[in-house]
Amino acid sequence: PIKNAFLNRIKKLKELREEGQSPQQIASFFGDVTRNAVIGKIHRLGLSGPGVGKPKPVTMPTYSFMKK
Repeated sequence: PIKNAFLNRIKKLKELREEGQSPQQIASFFGDVTRNAVIGKIHRLGLSGPGVGKPKPVTMPTYSFMKK
């Protein structure tokens, strides 16, 4: 029973993360864990946050000395 409860919490954590919930929102949902505990578990499970690992678009720098 304890293992099933643990696995259900992990499953729910993954679902909430895939929905785009923040660690703070997930911690509030469970109520008995901290934001930092959620961040640690997300890291250990290999779940990335929204935008994590996506390359930033390359832009050309603008230089004031190039202006006429």
